[in-house]
Amino acid sequence: MPVLPGQGPRARALYAAIRGLIEAGLAPSGAKLPTTRDFAKRLGLSRSAAVDAFEMLKAEGFAEAKVGAGTFVAAAVPIVAAARARDRRADLEAAPPRPCDLGAAAPDERTMQTLRKLLSRRLSRAGPQHFHYGDPRGGLLLREAIAAYLRSARGVRCDAEQVVVTSGALHGLNLVARSLLSPGEAVWIEDPCYGKARAALASAGARVVGVPVDGEGLDPVLGEALCARARAVYVTPSHQFPLGVAMTMRRRLALIDWARRSDAWIIEDDYDSEIRFAGPPLTALQGIDDSGRVAYLGTFSKALFPGLRVGYAVVPEPLMAAVLDMRSRTDVQPSTLAEDAIADLLNGGHFAAHLRRARRRIQASRDALVEGLAAHAHGVLAASTPQQGLHLIARLADPSRRDIEIAAAAHAAGVGVRALSPMFVDARPWDGLVLGFSGYAPEDLRAAAVKIGALVREPPLAGRPGFRTSPDGAGVG
Repeated sequence: MPVLPGQGPRARALYAAIRGLIEAGLAPSGAKLPTTRDFAKRLGLSRSAAVDAFEMLKAEGFAEAKVGAGTFVAAAVPIVAAARARDRRADLEAAPPRPCDLGAAAPDERTMQTLRKLLSRRLSRAGPQHFHYGDPRGGLLLREAIAAYLRSARGVRCDAEQVVVTSGALHGLNLVARSLLSPGEAVWIEDPCYGKARAALASAGARVVGVPVDGEGLDPVLGEALCARARAVYVTPSHQFPLGVAMTMRRRLALIDWARRSDAWIIEDDYDSEIRFAGPPLTALQGIDDSGRVAYLGTFSKALFPGLRVGYAVVPEPLMAAVLDMRSRTDVQPSTLAEDAIADLLNGGHFAAHLRRARRRIQASRDALVEGLAAHAHGVLAASTPQQGLHLIARLADPSRRDIEIAAAAHAAGVGVRALSPMFVDARPWDGLVLGFSGYAPEDLRAAAVKIGALVREPPLAGRPGFRTSPDGAGVG
């Protein structure tokens, strides 16, 4: 028997309650429903309310009457069971973060307090920009603040007219790629690479060509040998993802020379340049390009937090019209609610102070993970100590071990390890673990290192009953 809310129209409430039972599978097809008299008596309704509810159920195909037999749940119910809908919602919900997951940020209470004040101040004097559509590039105040910051901190050559505010670097990549590329055109990408960038380029219709990365970064000479007529290249030169190397100056100059000679474009993703532990951030590739052939992407998701959903693209003038046209087909313009507050954060020196605190905190987490792996995985993992960024690479010493298997076991143990080998495109993959350290307390990372050390010393997992791997190499226990 359904439970009705205390208030509201009785017929509509009974109809909704019975329909909910049908959707949940608790009243299966063909099941006989209690009579209207029974519903009225047991739920304290008028019989007319119960009759009206049954009529609504029959009219919408949830129930059917059989003369002399009663009312039954329809044989073909035109809905998807709510239980399955709940399952889908559960699948879509973000999993709770696990130590060593990538992309995590730790809350900074001083920054959050400052941002709350700035947001409150701006919203208390809400301007007209919130109540009509504006510039698809974003608000001028924020674009000016971003341009000033990039000129000072990253050596980017730009002004506010070239800046497009996005919801993150990946959004910027999608806008640029879909504006720039025609179906079938070739694009170089680092090998190994960021899987979502590869997917974005492929979804734009590009033919993705992997160019191997060595200690100097992507090699343009090798790129030309593999595919001489590429339309563009996607690179992370300041801190290559996932290997972490920085592209040398001679490779940077060679890449710019190739783009100029080939009438090609460079898409530079500078996703975590602010988090550098030794010396100032490296100058952006865009800042040394004198031909205007670099589209520069960045984000505040790593330096502040992903929930902010604010990034930026510095777009070369010849591409701007196409980028804005592409934006007009998707989200029209960025959200204006937080723009001025973020501009205040940049202009008031609060962001620079935040970065100083964040670097100290992230470095402490990095050191805890490196020390933990050295203590508990010595001889089975070779972990580097990165001087920039939010993750590290640990190579497997035993060539018979597969990183996909270890990642699966780590996930089952509550550790967010990523396998390196699925990130390769065309080059011969090698096995390693990609471990994030930003956003986790040092003690949690030390505990994770103990688990990782135990897992890499275990016998191989392949062939164990119930073991399978997920498509991204994370694995499923």
